[in-house]
Amino acid sequence: MTVTVRAQQGETLDSICQRVLGATSDVTEQALQLNPGLAELGPILPQGTPVTLPAAAPQPARRDIINLWS
Repeated sequence: MTVTVRAQQGETLDSICQRVLGATSDVTEQALQLNPGLAELGPILPQGTPVTLPAAAPQPARRDIINLWS
């Protein structure tokens, strides 16, 4: 499942991923795969450019906290 948004003035793909999905880790790479030719537009996307994003950002793996001094 995907969602399509439009770039705002001065936005990069990373900033769109952060604004819409709240994350950039792994999402930016997925967005580039979903939008062939997007990288050729340059780092700052033209205002109004449609960008297809994955529907949800992947959740980071949960790590248990280990306390060495207890």
